[in-house]
Amino acid sequence: MAALSVTLLVASKALRRQLAGVVRALTLTATLTTALTIGLVTVASPTFAAAPASGEPVFFGVSGPLTGPNAQYGAQWKAGFDLALDEINSEGGINGRPLQYVFEDSQSDPRQAVSIAQKFVADPRILIELGDFSSPASMAASPIYQRAGLVQLGFTNSHPDFTKGGDFIWSPSVSQADAQPLLADLAVKQGYKRIAVLYQNTDWGRASKDVFLKAAQARGAQVVAAEGYQPTDKDFRATLVRVRDTHPDALVLISYYADGAQIARQARGSGIVTPIVAASSVYSPKFMELGGDAVNGVTTNTSFFPDDPHPEVQRFVRGFRAKYHQEPDAFNAFAYDATIIAAYALRAGGQDRRGVRDALLKLRDIPSVVFGKASFDPVTRRVIGVKSVNLVVDNGHWVLLDPKRTIAAAH
Repeated sequence: MAALSVTLLVASKALRRQLAGVVRALTLTATLTTALTIGLVTVASPTFAAAPASGEPVFFGVSGPLTGPNAQYGAQWKAGFDLALDEINSEGGINGRPLQYVFEDSQSDPRQAVSIAQKFVADPRILIELGDFSSPASMAASPIYQRAGLVQLGFTNSHPDFTKGGDFIWSPSVSQADAQPLLADLAVKQGYKRIAVLYQNTDWGRASKDVFLKAAQARGAQVVAAEGYQPTDKDFRATLVRVRDTHPDALVLISYYADGAQIARQARGSGIVTPIVAASSVYSPKFMELGGDAVNGVTTNTSFFPDDPHPEVQRFVRGFRAKYHQEPDAFNAFAYDATIIAAYALRAGGQDRRGVRDALLKLRDIPSVVFGKASFDPVTRRVIGVKSVNLVVDNGHWVLLDPKRTIAAAH
């Protein structure tokens, strides 16, 4: 160091001027880089700080089923939420504060969802709400969230009209307007031309059925029957007999996993061996648990599959396995993604309800397991882009559907 100091002291004035110029250039570059980084964080997606979160928590609210017929979905949500919070809070949380949630049990009942919405909008701690599970429950509560200016992030709400409830109503779920044509593709590409549809007689089920019928007919299929049923129904045998008598070559189920599994069991128990194609809402380990051998061969499609090789999927799968010692499913992934989206919006929105809404309008390329990178369309308030893989139940496991099977069958 002494030798270097002497050298600098005796250096020529010209050399000193050159060194000073280099220092100024480096300083300017660093300043511009810092400014550019700050600017990108403002309009793109903020990154989490490195220090673990501490202090007073920041809260989001969850309205969803913890008991009742859809309780399994609520349990799947909690696993996804908790994994996301582990990561978010270990990396700085929300501007240094830990992120937590308040989960209220709605049983996915519209009346209870309304009561929960009233509770959340009156609680100043709740800065964004996630849920409800079903579109009917969420849409019943949407006017309350909209009037109060509290973002409702319906992350499993695929009803095409859900986000039409106002500028505080958002969804990272693929709309049935996009999902049902993919289901029609799956059925038709397997060679099915005479299709019978069984659908939940709810707003979600009817809207999904209507889109499916148009999509199937546009692809050259004939819909020979369309039978609705109530979500609380347990005996489907009379409906299945009526459907059987129309001589379909496939049954399409617009169902959740519990009713879908029960329909499959009763169809097989009644001697109906017609192939079954089901909406992505049946994609759950519970579908095989409840359906047993009766659901072998059922095909569906989904936007998340743990064997997907994309790095964002495999990172999530590794984290989920390490925490829970089991495979994640789509509803774990949906809840995980929703928590990440909420965290980014809270960080960018200044922990203010209206600021959260404004942040969602501007955020781009939020890290996402389901989409890779998630950006919202500011008009529809849904995530841009649709991703889908085709699956089949093979001896009690979901596996990728062989493309050759669909191509060969279609011809």
